Amino acid sequence: MGYPNDILSTRAIIKHGRYALIPPEGRVNNVIPNLDKCFTSVLSSPELGTKFALYTVSVSPEGGTTKDFYEDGIETFVFSMEGKGKVTVDGKEYDVQEGGYVFAPASVGLGFKNDSGEPWKLFLYKQRYRALEGYAARVVVGNINDIPEVNYDGMENVLLRDLLPTDLGFDVNFHTLSFLPGGTHPFVETHLQEHGLYFYEGEGLYLLDDTWVPVKKDDYIWFGPYVPQAFYGTGRGRATYIYTKDCNRDVQL
Repeated sequence: MGYPNDILSTRAIIKHGRYALIPPEGRVNNVIPNLDKCFTSVLSSPELGTKFALYTVSVSPEGGTTKDFYEDGIETFVFSMEGKGKVTVDGKEYDVQEGGYVFAPASVGLGFKNDSGEPWKLFLYKQRYRALEGYAARVVVGNINDIPEVNYDGMENVLLRDLLPTDLGFDVNFHTLSFLPGGTHPFVETHLQEHGLYFYEGEGLYLLDDTWVPVKKDDYIWFGPYVPQAFYGTGRGRATYIYTKDCNRDVQL
């Protein structure tokens, strides 16, 4: 990377257990066993305060997993932000284009391989599944380009897509939320669910707790339970992020 060009600075904001903004500048490569020819950044982990692990993975041509991501009781989700490749779940292979995603239920292995000849950028998530008697999750394969956008809370300039089924077998969902110029949340949200958000388009202002923070493409935000949050789209085009949402489970005491 070489010598710095200026005084060292960062836009990163880290409030352990509350919220974080992690811009692309300053992310480092983590050596993850069973990943070959991959630049992997860990953006969320229990050390930060999250209940899940979330990575960005830049997969070089011919790179990928040498052994499936597999842990007993752990569910996995992978989303293609840029490029394409192949994802394998429980021995079955899927062609995943840009905007495509695959969900592997708990205790089911997931692997991927970049056979495209071009770089492949992934958003990778895993967490421990909270089982519910009488229900089970299942493998889901899709692409956001095949999902119709719907108005969010009746607003025509804020658009939502659900990526996973909403039945009780699933304890997590993933959504995309797009804000056309001037779009905003209808109110400041304060709720139990934590979110991990990755901006892959546009820019805006995000409220984290009591601070409005400028954000843009490739920024990552996490906020924990009950942290006030809201967003204004301030750019000339749409702002879009993909985000996690824990769901369908009662409070654990």
